[in-house]
Parts: sequence; C-alpha cells; structure tokens
Amino acid sequence: MTTATPFPLIEVSGKPAQRGLQYGRQAAERIHLGASHYAEQLRKLALQRADLEKVVRDYVPIIERFDAAYVEEMHGIASGADISFEDVMLLNARTEILKLAARPALRDTMRLDDADGCTGVVVMPERSADGSLIHAQNWDWKMECAETSVVLRIRREDGPDILTFTEAGGLARSGLNDAGISLTANFLESSLDFQRIGVPLALIRRKILEQEHLPLAYRAAYVTAKSGSNNMMVGHEGGCALNFECAPDETFLLHPEDGLLVHANHWVSPVALGKLKDMGIMSTPDTLYRDVRVRQLLRAHGNAIGVAEVKAALLDDFASPWSVCRPPRMNLANNLSATVATVVMRPAARIMEIAPLPALDTPFTTYLFTD
Repeated sequence: MTTATPFPLIEVSGKPAQRGLQYGRQAAERIHLGASHYAEQLRKLALQRADLEKVVRDYVPIIERFDAAYVEEMHGIASGADISFEDVMLLNARTEILKLAARPALRDTMRLDDADGCTGVVVMPERSADGSLIHAQNWDWKMECAETSVVLRIRREDGPDILTFTEAGGLARSGLNDAGISLTANFLESSLDFQRIGVPLALIRRKILEQEHLPLAYRAAYVTAKSGSNNMMVGHEGGCALNFECAPDETFLLHPEDGLLVHANHWVSPVALGKLKDMGIMSTPDTLYRDVRVRQLLRAHGNAIGVAEVKAALLDDFASPWSVCRPPRMNLANNLSATVATVVMRPAARIMEIAPLPALDTPFTTYLFTD
C-alpha cells in the first residue's frame, strides 16, 4: 500500500443484536479481511482452530458476567458478516486469546509479535488555544490494519451515542461519546501479565465510552479485572483528564503536568515501577523518547496549543523510522508495521479527525455525531 483511503463510517442503532447485525453487514469485507490476518497469526503459532474455539468457550461466561449485551452484539456481527462467532471474538480479544490459548509457551512467543506501540496526548484547557480540551493519539500496529479499520457511530437507546475508531468487528478502541467523554489506549507490558483471566480490553474501552458520567468511566478503567497490562487516557469536555496505567490486578494514576498529559508505551508511575518489571521496552524501545518529543514540541507553543500543533507533534519524524509517526517499516518481530492512524478529538465540539497512515501524508477526515 502506497496510499490510504479514509476509514469508512458505519452507523448502527437499536438493540445490541440489531446493532451487531447492521455492523456486520456494512463492514463485512473489512471484518473478513481482519479475521484472515489474525487467522494467519494463529497458523504461524501452530494454534489449531479447536484451540481457538476452546478459549472462546471459556471466555464467553466471563464476558457475559461483565455485560451480556456484548455477547449478543458480537453474535449479531458474526451473523451480519457471515463469519464465525469465534472470529469476531478474536477481533475483540486478540491479545488475550493469542496469549492464553492452548499452551503456556505462547505467552513468550507472542511477546514481540503483539506489541502495538502508541503515543497518546491530552492538552488541558489552560494550555489550548481556544480553552477546550484536545485528546489525541497515534495508533502504531500492523500496516494492513489501515485496510481493516472503521469508524463506528453507535446510536444508543440506553445511554450516550458513541463515535469510536476500531478494527472492523471490534466493539471499541479509541473514541468519544456525546456526553463529552473521550478515550485513547496504549500498549503496556509487565512481568505480571497473563497469569489470570480478565475482561478483554476492547470491551473495557467500550464500557468506558458507554458512560454518561465521568466517575463511572473512571471506575470502568480502574477496577475492571484485566488479563494483561494496558494504558488508558480518559478525558472530559469539562477540562478533566486522567491516565490509568493498568496492571492486571492494580491501577496507577498519572495526572496532567503543566496542562499536558502524554504517554507512550513504558511505565511511568514510580509506584508501579516499584511493584513490576517493564517488559514492553524490549519490543518498543522508541517509547523512551516518543513521549518526551511530543511534550517538548507542545510546550514550545505555550498556552496557544491548537489542533494543528497537536497534529504536528504526532507527525514528528525525529529518529525516523523509529519516530513518533512511524512510516511503514519492519518491526522487531519481522512484521510490517506503521502508524496506522492519527486520531484527534475535541470532546466539547463532538469532533473526531483521523488520518490513515499519516506518514504517507494522507489528509485528515472529520467524523461527527450528525451528518
């Protein structure tokens, strides 16, 4: 791929099963393509179809206890896209399934192959040019995901509407809702990972975006049991943002400093570093300066940081191809990776802008809650 096209907008509404059916029908081609990518990954690990099916069976009761509607929605996606429920589960729990399935040895063999590096940033109102919060992220992952991702607009009957950027078939990744809550997430890895079964990260992110009230979004990020580590930034249009460094059994908070909150793929909390070993730097060594670069570039604009300045910081090419904005390159697991998307959100204005493969100079497309 030498060019990138805008991510398609998929709108769904109704009950969970209805939403899933609409989603599957509209995004069927991208869902099948994404599932085929991860099926190939399973084959490379000598993981049989029966192994995947067993892990999914074990996972379903855990997800049902968390929120049974998610199982209904995933069954709807499978039906609409004419694909197996197990494949939809793989799209929503790829890390957990690939790490925990079949044989414990997979936990080690997947370490380098499953690291999606990201750089997230929140500009607080006191540092932004127009006094409103800006929440943004680079998503670094397999380059082919530029062809398998979508923007999902969810019209809900039981809570705020949601606008989320995700791999096709996924329930959520990054996004915002029309209650003014925004979310991004970054890869983290620790010595405590995958020692127990927790809720898949995609479903925790969806739960955060379903909340009308900020403290309930914080609660979902903080207390939900996880299988592996992850970093989540949760912002609010009213000018509040927190960073959650999540280990499987404990969460560590980071607050904005000088009106900025920036995080890459290494642990920052001193309390966390006193309790665990950071395992992610082995696969994403560039994390050690990506957050520094973004922070420096934004600080240079004083209290006049706008969307253009945030975009420029996330497009930084220092130390390319190991840069904040990653051009297509082979990663340490010999997979073709890239910054798949740059996502910039303004919760107060209910606006999301996304550029696919931004290192290729592709333009941003604007996504709204209304047409």
